[in-house]
This record gives sequence, structure tokens and C-alpha cells, in this order.
Amino acid sequence: MAERDRDEQGRARNARPRDGLGRPLPHGTPGVERIDEDLVLTPHESLEQAQQLLDDGRPFHAHEVLEGAWKTAPSAQRALWKGLAQLAVGLTHLHRGNATGAAALLRRAADHIRPYSQHPPHSIAVQELVDFASETAETIDESGLVALDDQSLTPRLRTTA
Repeated sequence: MAERDRDEQGRARNARPRDGLGRPLPHGTPGVERIDEDLVLTPHESLEQAQQLLDDGRPFHAHEVLEGAWKTAPSAQRALWKGLAQLAVGLTHLHRGNATGAAALLRRAADHIRPYSQHPPHSIAVQELVDFASETAETIDESGLVALDDQSLTPRLRTTA
């Protein structure tokens, strides 16, 4: 069995380069810039960076930013950040052509985000994201990935800039 990549503390890390959708590439192949696994940002910075990555067609990397926010969020907001990370992973699966995984993760994302619709923190577009995730999952289930328009696959994370 091949030995795993590890950091200085002995934690498992995947040092293989990745493509724009987060798929591992062979060692030595140039890949896109990675997101630091220990990245700590404010909620505003996390949303700003994740939005830019989504706009650039890099939902896997947006997921990594949102996952970092989830890990450091106060307990009352962890489910929201988990849902945002799942939304980005759902988009990753969608762009990779995995309809089943995309629909499942988008539904899960909507379920985690929905409870915050009454009082959305950080100007997060909670209801819009729930609608986006639910409607996209429904379209996938009913008509498959070909029914989706690439222009409509970049949700806005915040209601204000």
C-alpha cells in the first residue's frame, strides 16, 4: 500500500495536484492553486473568497473555503456553514457530471441552510440558496444535467456585497 502524504504534525494530507474541479492529478502534473487546509478567515472573507471561486468555476475550492468556515464557526451557525460547503460540493459533482451525487448534496445543503431563513447571519442569501439548491436538485431528478444552463449555476451567497 502506498504511503500517505503527511504534514509536519503527521496529519494525512493529499499533496497531489488537483484540477479546477478538485480531481487529483498525477504527481508532478501542474494543477491549480490549492486552498490551505488550515485557512482561517472571517465569515465576510470566507463568503467573499468562496463567491469569487464559484464565479471562477471552481466550486471544489469554494467548498474548501466554506469548510474552513464551518470548522471555526460558532456552534449556533455550524449547520449553516456545513450546508454552504455541501452546496459547493453539490456544484462540484454537477460540473463533474455526477447527477446523483449533485442532487443528493444539493438537497442536503438546502436542509442545513433552511433553518436560518428567519434571521440570516452575515447577509447570507439563505432563502435564495435554499431555492437554488432545491430547484436545481429537482431539475436534475426530472430532466438530468443537460436541462441545466451553465449561466444559472453560480448562486449568489450574499444578499449584499
